[in-house]
Amino acid sequence: MQSVDERNTSTSVFGNGFADVIGQWSWDETAARFGTFKAEDVKAVLSKAIRNRKQLSPEDFMVLISPAAEPFIEEMALLSRHFTQERFGKTISLYIPMYVSNACTNKCVYCGFNHDNPLTRTTLTMEQVEAECKAIRELGPFENLLIVSGEYPALCGVEYLEKTLRVCRPYFHNLTIEVMPLKQRDYERLVSSGLNGVVCFQETYNRKAYPKYHPRGMKSFYDWRLNGYDRMGRAGVHKIGMGVLIGLEDWRTDVTMMARHLRYLQKHYWRTRYSVNFPRMCPSESGFQPNVVISDKELAQLTFAFRIFDHDVDISYSTRESPEFRNSMMQLGITSMSAGSQTEPGGYASCPDALEQFEVTDHRSPAAVCKSIIDGGCDPVWKDWDQIFD
Repeated sequence: MQSVDERNTSTSVFGNGFADVIGQWSWDETAARFGTFKAEDVKAVLSKAIRNRKQLSPEDFMVLISPAAEPFIEEMALLSRHFTQERFGKTISLYIPMYVSNACTNKCVYCGFNHDNPLTRTTLTMEQVEAECKAIRELGPFENLLIVSGEYPALCGVEYLEKTLRVCRPYFHNLTIEVMPLKQRDYERLVSSGLNGVVCFQETYNRKAYPKYHPRGMKSFYDWRLNGYDRMGRAGVHKIGMGVLIGLEDWRTDVTMMARHLRYLQKHYWRTRYSVNFPRMCPSESGFQPNVVISDKELAQLTFAFRIFDHDVDISYSTRESPEFRNSMMQLGITSMSAGSQTEPGGYASCPDALEQFEVTDHRSPAAVCKSIIDGGCDPVWKDWDQIFD
C-alpha cells in the first residue's frame, strides 16, 4: 500500500476500497427516489421480510425509511423487536467512552474539537489513562471500553494508542478505538496489542458537500476516510463500527449509502462483526446548528428499518439521546448503549474542566441505566469478549 501524502489529494494514493465503487450510486438520484414509494411498496417489503426471513437489500431498506412507511411504524416495531430478540435475546450491551485527547488538526465546522477553537487542549499521560481506567471501574463492572481521541498524529498517533491499549488491557476485556483513520499495518499493529474494534464515522457520504464540513486537516480527504473501513477489514479487526452524523445532509440518503457500504463490507470481510450508529447532533463549542432535524418518530422508524434490513448488526445508541427515548427503544431494535459518558479527556478522574466534544443528554449514572434496563425487561451485559479468547 502506498504511503499517504497529505499534499496529494488524488484518489490513487488512498488505496482501493469502497470509495472506488460508491460512484455507481448518485446522491441526488437516491434522494429523489424517497418520494416515489407508495404504501404498496412498503407492504411488499414487509411481506418479503416475514416470508423469506432473509436480510433485505439496500433498495428494500430505502422503502422502509421513506415517508410512505410512516403509517406502518407499529408493524415495523413489532417485526424489529422479533428479529432483535431472535438474534440477541433480551440483552443490552453496555460500554463507556474514555476520551484521551481533544487535540485535533482538523477544522470540522460542527465539532467541539475544531482546531480553531481557542480552548485549552489536553492529551492524557499514561498515568492519567490508568487513573481514568480505575475511576471507570468504580462506576460499574464495565468491560467494553471505547477509547476516543481527536486526530493529532504527533500527539496521539499509533505509538500513543498502542501504549494506551496496553495500559487499559488489564482493566477491560474489550477495547475499541474511535480515532483518526490509520494505515492497514497500523491497525494490524494495534490488533496485536489488544485492539478488538474500531469505530469510524464517515459523518456524511455526500462527496460534494463533504468538504464544506471538513475544510482542513486529514479528515478533509473523503477517500482516505471512506477506504479506512477496508483497511480495518484487511487488518483483521474483530468489529467495525459505522455511523453517519444526523444533522449535516439528508438523513435518508446518508443512511442508505451506509446500508450499501455495510453490504459491501459484509461481502468482502465476512469474518468481521459490524455495528451502526446514527447520532443526532448535540450542541458543541463550535456553535454549529444542524442543517437537518430528525424527529423521535423518524429515528425510531430508521432503527426499526435497519433491524429489519440486517438482523445481525449491532445497533447502538449513545448518551446523545434522552433517557426516555433510550428506554422506549430498548426492546425494539437497539442492542448496545453507552452509560455514564464523559466527553472530555480525563472526565472521570483527571481533568474535569477539559474541552468537551459535545454535550450529553442522558446524564444518568451507569447504575441508573442498568436499573432501567432491568425494569424494562432486558438484561444488561457488561462484556462480550473474554480473556480466554485473547
